[in-house]
Amino acid sequence: MEQARRPAPENRYYAMGEERSAKVHLLFARIAPRYDCINDLMSWGMHRRWKRRLTALALPRPGEKALDLCCGTGDVARSLARSPEGSGRLEVMGVDFSEEMLEIARKNSPPGLPVSFRRADALSLPFPDASFEVVTCAYGLRNLADLDRGLREVWRVLRPGGRLACLEFGRPARRILSALYFAYLRLALPVFGMLFLGDSHSYGYIFASVSRFPGQRELAERMGAAGFESVDVHDLMGGAMAICVARKGRGTVPGSEA
Repeated sequence: MEQARRPAPENRYYAMGEERSAKVHLLFARIAPRYDCINDLMSWGMHRRWKRRLTALALPRPGEKALDLCCGTGDVARSLARSPEGSGRLEVMGVDFSEEMLEIARKNSPPGLPVSFRRADALSLPFPDASFEVVTCAYGLRNLADLDRGLREVWRVLRPGGRLACLEFGRPARRILSALYFAYLRLALPVFGMLFLGDSHSYGYIFASVSRFPGQRELAERMGAAGFESVDVHDLMGGAMAICVARKGRGTVPGSEA
C-alpha cells in the first residue's frame, strides 16, 4: 500500500495557490547555472539513465512531433530528437517558463538537431488542439500550480492515440526503503544547495515538494481522471522514482462537453 504523504517543512521556494508559479520561477532562475551538475551529483548520475528510459517508453517515431513539457536544460528534448532510427526525423518542441533554463537548453543543443525551445506556461500551452503525438515531462508535474489542469492541457494538445510519459519522484511501497529515501531527501539535498548555491532552501525544495506531491499510483489515477487511457506505472529504484505512461483515447475529457 502506498505510503501516506509526510509532513513537509516550510521552504521559501514552496507555496500553494497564486504564489506557486512566482516562487518556482525564482527557484529555477537561481539554480539554472548549476542545475545539471547538481542533478548528476545528487542522483549519482542515474537521472540520465532514467531519462533515457523515459524517452524509450514514450515510443517516439520518425515523422512525429513531440513536446517536452517543463524541459529545463533540454536533455530529454535532445534525447527525443536523437531517438528515431534510420534517416527519419522527430521534431521536438521544448517548453519551460524559466528563460534562464531555456538559454542553457539552446546553448547545449547542436545545430541541425530538430529541436527548438520556447517560453510557455504548462497550464496554458500556446499550441492548437491535437498538435503532438508525444508529450514527455521529467520532474515537472510536481512544480505545477494545478496538476489536474496541467494534465488536461496535455490531453488537449495530444492527438488521439498520442502518448504521455512522465518521470517523477515516487513513493516506495516498502517501509524501510521509504524511510531511507525520505531521510536522504530531507537531510542530504539541502546540503547540496548550501555547498553549491549557499542556500539550503534551493534543493530543500525537493523534499518539501515531494512530500506534498501524490505518489505514482495516485498520479496514474489522476491521469485517468484527466481522460487518459492505458495508464501504466514503471517503478525505478524500488519506487523511489517512477515513470507513468498513458495514451489519449478518442473520447472527451471527463466533465467536458461532447
